[in-house]
Amino acid sequence: MNRNSVFVTTALLPLFVLMAGCAPMHDDRQSLSQQAPAANVDTTLPAALKNGWPDSQWWKAYHDPQLNALIDSTLRNSPDMQVAEQRIQLAEAQAKAVEAQDGPEIDFSADVERQRMSAEGLMGPFAITDPAAGTTGPWYTNGTFGLTAGWNLDLWGKNRAEVTARIGAVKAREAEREQTRQLLASGVSRLYWEWQTQAALKTVLTQIESEQQNVITVDRQLYQNGLTSSVEGVETDIDSGKTEQQLNDVSGKMKVIEARLSALSNSQSTALKLHSTKLPVVESQLPSQLGYSLLARRPDLQAAHWYIESSLSSIDAAKAAFYPDVNLMAFLQQDALHLSDLFRHSAQQMGVTAGLTLPIFDSGRLNANLDITKAQSNLTVANYNKAVVDAVNDVARAASQVETLAQKNRHQQQIEHDAQRVVGLAQARFNAGIIAGSRVSEAKIPALREQCNGLVLQGQWLDASIQLTSALGGGYHAS
Repeated sequence: MNRNSVFVTTALLPLFVLMAGCAPMHDDRQSLSQQAPAANVDTTLPAALKNGWPDSQWWKAYHDPQLNALIDSTLRNSPDMQVAEQRIQLAEAQAKAVEAQDGPEIDFSADVERQRMSAEGLMGPFAITDPAAGTTGPWYTNGTFGLTAGWNLDLWGKNRAEVTARIGAVKAREAEREQTRQLLASGVSRLYWEWQTQAALKTVLTQIESEQQNVITVDRQLYQNGLTSSVEGVETDIDSGKTEQQLNDVSGKMKVIEARLSALSNSQSTALKLHSTKLPVVESQLPSQLGYSLLARRPDLQAAHWYIESSLSSIDAAKAAFYPDVNLMAFLQQDALHLSDLFRHSAQQMGVTAGLTLPIFDSGRLNANLDITKAQSNLTVANYNKAVVDAVNDVARAASQVETLAQKNRHQQQIEHDAQRVVGLAQARFNAGIIAGSRVSEAKIPALREQCNGLVLQGQWLDASIQLTSALGGGYHAS
């Protein structure tokens, strides 16, 4: 073999190593497929959604400044929102750190070293004092300063895949923040309207108590005049006691709700000063179709989707780790044994280095890392599929509950209307002098009881409608 053949073989040796020396990749783990939300479902957006239903600030549709202030305070002061914000900032910082690894790096370094040369070592001649030879040993003060540069070329896209994975994590954290925002708004709204329901019940129960006291007063006067027996008023006394118990229960529930609202809005130091307001009218707000197109607005599904995107990029990075890393390095320095010579042109040194790192045998570490990354990706897909199924069930349950309660409210309104007719007849008889005024009170009490039942149903419908809005993502639009 001549010299040229030897030179060519030596030059091509790294290429042969690149082609045949990489650690073998065992990519045999099957990937899970994502749930297809659009399967067998009309994904056309319903007209109600195109018109902005539900809006991202859906609670403002109630036109209640008190509720708006409560939710604004909660979103501004809640520790949950603070945690969500910090998670986003951490994810962004991590993404920037990974992105910075993909660019060139330049460092400046300087050092001074005082050393004594060994007369028995490789640098033995420098331990001798011989000015003619340029040695002034054995002590020297060595100085070095200069620039060092390096750059990982990332030929296989490993760093770029890791950056993409981190960006996906940032997007997921942003969606989780929106999920936290919607959950807090939904929680405050439900508690607020529950308080308003209890306040309305308290008002009606107070009216019932007043009518019962009117009946009791008349019965006592009749008994004192010997017109009735004492037994006739016992039932009214018992009912009055039950009404008082109900009033105490309502007052207790209102205090508990106020405490929960204070905790949610992080305003324990200042007492809530809520005033009662009229409950929203029960009406049909459902879109004509509750398909998967609306579920796409749920921030938890968006977060799960971004975690999948992040995991897929992590798989690409794990695969790229099987290929060689190519690094370019360069330095420009001043180096001298004597500080007085450090700034001479002759003390200058420079160089360029191209480095290559090739995994050949790693005892299966790279394949293990790839298996772990793919398993984590499959787990994120499985979590996404579960989230889709849960979301469908949530919407179906909430929608069914809203429709059922709307029907019950319509029936209850008819019952209240009929009960009010009985009150009207009793009032007409009293005006005609046929019956006593206490009999009008006796007719009003059942009608007021039905009003209480109506308020309970109205509050239940309102709570269910808020749950449905939350199940549909609260009007969340992914950016």
